[in-house]
Amino acid sequence: MARGTEDDRKGRVGPAGLEELVRDARLVLWDFDGSVCRLFAGRAARLAAADLVEWLEDRGLHGLLTESEREAPHPHAVLRAVARGHPGGDLVAELEERVTRQEMPAASSAWPTPYADPLIRTWTAAGARPAIASDTSPRVIRAYLATRGLVDCFAPRIHGRTRDLGQLKPDPGSLHRALSATGVAASRALMIGNMPADHEAALRDSGAGTVLDSLEPLLRLLRR
Repeated sequence: MARGTEDDRKGRVGPAGLEELVRDARLVLWDFDGSVCRLFAGRAARLAAADLVEWLEDRGLHGLLTESEREAPHPHAVLRAVARGHPGGDLVAELEERVTRQEMPAASSAWPTPYADPLIRTWTAAGARPAIASDTSPRVIRAYLATRGLVDCFAPRIHGRTRDLGQLKPDPGSLHRALSATGVAASRALMIGNMPADHEAALRDSGAGTVLDSLEPLLRLLRR
């Protein structure tokens, strides 16, 4: 988790610190894949990434990726690597659409992250506004949320991947869009993510990092 404060402390937090984070949050920014659900789990993520690498190789574009990038564990890593070297253009747009076509069927079988659904509903009922700030296609995010009955909790605050792939995390573009759309100051926003890129994106605006092994302590705190 990360909050936009003037602190720069990282690590685990006790009950009092966790309560302060929750109490001050008016906007709760969720990453999607990992924090809300497991869109690509384990081997599925690697297979999706390998499919993109093969697609590039079939077009004679093998050289766009380094050796390590060709072994990427997640399709977003491949997309980020190509976009970094070739921003804009038809190639990146076509690759982005291919990633969306991978994500869409995955949304129908994605596993919800433990405690995420009740936490989202409880936090919303408590008065905080949840929003999505993610590198996943917004079409896919909406499709998954619909299967869980969570669309009304987030809409219209769903800020997913755009065609401007320079705004993929760790660029904080999706976070900025969410903050701008709601008018909430960064100091009253809390970011929940599970990847280093989420942490880095949140801390670019100065923030605090807190590590939790599970969302369960948050849910227990809110219910209390």
